[in-house]
Amino acid sequence: MQTYFYALAEALEGMLTGGEVFTATFHAETSDFVRFNRGKVRQAGQVAQAFLRVQLVDGRRQAVAELGLSGDAATDRARLGRELARLRGYLPELPEDPHLLYATEVRSSERTVGGELPSREELLGAMAMAAGERDLVGIYAAGPIYVGFANSLGQRNWHATSSFNLDWSFYRDGDKAVKCGYAGFHFDRSVLERKVHNAARELEALGRPAKTIPPGQYRVYLAPAALAEVLALVGWGGFGLKAHRTKQTPLLQLVEGGATLHRGITLYEHAAAGVAPSFDAAGYLKPDRLTLIDGGTYRECLVSARSAKEYGVPPTGASGEESPESLELLPGTVGPDQVLSRLERGVLVGNLWYLNFSDRMRCRITGMTRFATFWVEGGEIVAPLNVMRFDETIYRALGTQLLGLTSQAELLLDADTYSRRSTRSARVPGALIDDFTFTL
Repeated sequence: MQTYFYALAEALEGMLTGGEVFTATFHAETSDFVRFNRGKVRQAGQVAQAFLRVQLVDGRRQAVAELGLSGDAATDRARLGRELARLRGYLPELPEDPHLLYATEVRSSERTVGGELPSREELLGAMAMAAGERDLVGIYAAGPIYVGFANSLGQRNWHATSSFNLDWSFYRDGDKAVKCGYAGFHFDRSVLERKVHNAARELEALGRPAKTIPPGQYRVYLAPAALAEVLALVGWGGFGLKAHRTKQTPLLQLVEGGATLHRGITLYEHAAAGVAPSFDAAGYLKPDRLTLIDGGTYRECLVSARSAKEYGVPPTGASGEESPESLELLPGTVGPDQVLSRLERGVLVGNLWYLNFSDRMRCRITGMTRFATFWVEGGEIVAPLNVMRFDETIYRALGTQLLGLTSQAELLLDADTYSRRSTRSARVPGALIDDFTFTL
């Protein structure tokens, strides 16, 4: 893949005329997909695909095209030539772009993270054992992902990771299911067995009569998947430079209003530990680790190339959306076997969905509980809870009301496979929160 991409980049260099410059971004994957339903394999297949995004620049004008690659060098070179000619024809008709910025200092890099992935036979055997007589439903996606960057100035960057993502549930009946996930770079069957054991215990508890509690404030435990949903929403405009400069960030009170989060909240964009590439489509490299929030206090922004040009600051290699791609929340001190006893009486939330801001400027978030959510008394799961809506600010949930974070963080990979497997990831612990507000 790497050799093929670099050969195409070299071919592109030979097609330029006058003062033209190109940047090129390569995406490819060879992915195994297995879909499960009722504990059986319902669909299995493999996807091998490669795409090239080409940006042609002449002065302050630019045009972009993306094409699928066949893998045949002569065919792909010919198609690239036609695309480049088409973009060249557009340029005189396009306005100058005042925010155009691309890397002109050549900084080549290469990163390969090789995972120990299970064979398809091993995976299917493990899942068959996990399912037993239960209704297991889910999808497994695994294999290498390749991302490359090249420009006509001679810069070359390569990023290759091999990962897996098993996104599955034990379904009971009606709206009752226990959702689980297991993702990473090295498959460990014992970890899967532990997750299956815990999920089976919660599935059994789901069979008890459901409990309804009145709206109010309760002590809650947000499992890593639930807390990741909250952080993903905060990341929607929360950390980008443009959102900060235009005062649209939901973290405005944290940035300018003197508000703080709990001192245990330290948040990074940790490119060196994620699946996403450590460079952007303009050729700028990301720092290995960028501190977004340190000990509850705001620190740094994510800066895309366009925002860097607009506001005259150095770029951090962020994408155009300026949202985290490799988010990491540092864990705390609550041991996994202490969660229920520390919760003592309250709500265990396995997952959340339908999240949105109910008051963006105050970072107030509303959403619904999802899948297995339980009422806990005396440090024991008593009954499943019917679906509830919450409405809470980040400054209470991860600030004044935060009791602690678990000592183990979980790696969660984005299960999105539209067009290609997503490279977004989050490494998040669970959170114990006092007086969390449920409104319905």
